[in-house]
Amino acid sequence: MSKISPLSNSHELGIHGNCKNKDQAKLLAIREITNIKIYQLSKFKKSNFDINNFSLDSYKLPTESGLSTGNENLRIQWQAPNVWMILSHNNNIIQEIERQCEDDDFAITDLSHSRAILEVKGKDALNIIKKGSPLNLNNFRKNNCANSVYHGITVSIDMVNDDPITFNIMALRSFAGSFHHAITDASLEFGFNAI
Repeated sequence: MSKISPLSNSHELGIHGNCKNKDQAKLLAIREITNIKIYQLSKFKKSNFDINNFSLDSYKLPTESGLSTGNENLRIQWQAPNVWMILSHNNNIIQEIERQCEDDDFAITDLSHSRAILEVKGKDALNIIKKGSPLNLNNFRKNNCANSVYHGITVSIDMVNDDPITFNIMALRSFAGSFHHAITDASLEFGFNAI
């Protein structure tokens, strides 16, 4: 059985929207992030485990709300007190997580097939999110993340870079089509390259 990406029937590659007389290199870039492992890590209340002892590829778990950390291959997002989302292109990341997390201290949930993720990159990326989310993003910086809604769809927003502005926006797989349509529709005004 082969895996089917959440947006396989929605994401049409190519140039879309208001692109006339614009440098294509400066258009927004929107791509689906696929082949990624997603794990929710929850520390039990009764646990005495010191989270400062946990690290993946030298990245620690963020300890404050609204923070994320990582690079292009690994992202760790603070989701709630003692709850983190770990996203990695490493198919074997679960072994590293389980090596550091005892069953008495943590619950680990595989969410890999339940999410759709879009990367939105470009100078107008912030405006795309502002069009559909009530979240105040004026002070958002690299390695900030938040849970919000986008046109009524629950999303997780992670700013992975600020030059160029790059967001990873994650929604439930069951809303993938509507989520994709909302993001790309908001992007038509600026013009975008679906890659």
